[in-house]
Amino acid sequence: MAKLKRKEYEAALEPLQIELVEMARWLSDTGKRLVVLFEGRDTAGKGGAIEAIAEHLNPRQCRIVALPKPTDREQTQWYFQRYVPHLPAGGEIALFDRSWYNRAGVERVMGYADAEQVRTFLRQTPVFEQLLVDDGVLLFKYWLCCDQAKQEERFAERLQDPLKRWKLSPIDAASREHYDDYTKAREAMLKATHTEHAPWTLVDFNDQRRGRLALIRDLLSRVPDKRTPEHCIEFPPLEGKPKKERYSVIKPIVPDDDDAD
Repeated sequence: MAKLKRKEYEAALEPLQIELVEMARWLSDTGKRLVVLFEGRDTAGKGGAIEAIAEHLNPRQCRIVALPKPTDREQTQWYFQRYVPHLPAGGEIALFDRSWYNRAGVERVMGYADAEQVRTFLRQTPVFEQLLVDDGVLLFKYWLCCDQAKQEERFAERLQDPLKRWKLSPIDAASREHYDDYTKAREAMLKATHTEHAPWTLVDFNDQRRGRLALIRDLLSRVPDKRTPEHCIEFPPLEGKPKKERYSVIKPIVPDDDDAD
């Protein structure tokens, strides 16, 4: 399948983003809560997928959750405890850029969690997620699929691009040596946590543009009827001519002519 060109991608994405805005309005009107988990190998495309979803949504309603490594205090807590404060309230959306499944992936493979901690996690996760779903949370879990050759290509691109180099970390370098270990960890995770109440959806992200479109279409298809009346706001005509902005204390920076498009 040929790689999707940018113009084709943007033309296909726009109507989906309009539906996402409608979905957000439906959530706000009904008070429903939406949680979407994005998991996958390094470079799979989690950030780009999240950005495509959140781009035109109100950031007060749609929050991106990307937690750093746990603090010393958090390491003594119940494992799920640090994630609970980031769950949405009524009408809100939480997009998790990696999630509690860190324990089944990087923590397991890189030795940050021992075998007993991993077994406990895999046993408790379906129960934890059942509690969320039973309380009315719409919970969707996506694994973004990426072949090793494509991963290597993206690592090289990040290494060469100063605007993307920040995405690389020592863990990324180490993860390349554990490709098979991550595969085994993922399969064990799916076997234990792919449940009827909180199933996993795997999406091919070897072509990230096609992957984003497929993921968003699936997400929209799984949300109930999103059609709600749009809140129309009327703007009556101004009284008199529009006023020019004036500054008496500090003057604004004036763009150079070279900055004009």
